[in-house]
Amino acid sequence: MRSHRISLQDIATLAGVTRMTVSRYLRTPERVAPETRAKIAQIIEEINYIPNRAPEMLLNAKSYTLGVLIPSFKNQIFADLLSGIEAATKEGRYQTLIANYNYDKQAEEEQIINLLSYNIDGILLSEKDHTLRAVKYLRSAKIPIVEVMDTQGACLDMQVGFNNYSAGYDMTRTLLDQGRTRIIYFGSQDDRRDEFRYRGYCQAMSERGGEGRRINPKAISSQKLGAAMLTTALEQYPDLDAVFCTNDDLALGALLFCQRQGIAVPGRIAIAGFHGLDISREMYPTMASVITPRYAIGYTAAELLLKKIGDESFTADSVDLSYQIFMGETI
Repeated sequence: MRSHRISLQDIATLAGVTRMTVSRYLRTPERVAPETRAKIAQIIEEINYIPNRAPEMLLNAKSYTLGVLIPSFKNQIFADLLSGIEAATKEGRYQTLIANYNYDKQAEEEQIINLLSYNIDGILLSEKDHTLRAVKYLRSAKIPIVEVMDTQGACLDMQVGFNNYSAGYDMTRTLLDQGRTRIIYFGSQDDRRDEFRYRGYCQAMSERGGEGRRINPKAISSQKLGAAMLTTALEQYPDLDAVFCTNDDLALGALLFCQRQGIAVPGRIAIAGFHGLDISREMYPTMASVITPRYAIGYTAAELLLKKIGDESFTADSVDLSYQIFMGETI
């Protein structure tokens, strides 16, 4: 037999107040008198009450929940993003529902529809390319939307991130300024952000009379993949003198491969990554990389969602938090 779940009425009876007062306390505690608030809080703690939020999430009332979609649980950059989101939502008394779609647009569409079914108050997306059906559902939901990690082009509502094209261009120029001329670009998933970085790389190469050359396995990044890509690059372009990787996982894999093979870095091959992971700056030699503000992007994006939930007239459009070029010791 299922045990009795403690109800709001149970708490109200124990605290000597009305059910409505308990409900108000759970939603907006600042609207309850301090003495009553303390009494209800004590009862809740004593009986280990866990609010059942399902009913309010299915009604038109606020669910105090944000949906978050990320393309990979394995990628460290999204852990940093989620950390920023968590910090902002905790301050606003909000919870997050997080879903992963493994860089698959169809899977993203399904997860968007799934999150919207929980009557979320806002949604944070990690991509700007969506299926037509996903966009229709997002528009119909009439909730605030923030797309992150990219500020190029139009957005559905608001966007927070940096210019991937410029970042790719600037790091390639940095390599060129160090005397590297045969630079190979290491891609990964061939997503929108990766493509813009590659275009920035191609522009910088073209301006110096060079040619854009890319190794692009269309697979989830890993250090093992980075090592395999450098093996392939050396076979196809034996005269290469630098590699620019779309993320630090690939760059670290390439660096470890060089160390195992006795290839001098940066003497024989210069290596640059993207995102500036902590491990890249702690190892020896320190990895050159484009440092991106993932935590700040997550925090700012969640903050914008909460502001717009509280004020429908609020808008931020596009927020560019920029990036930094870190020279490290590998170029």
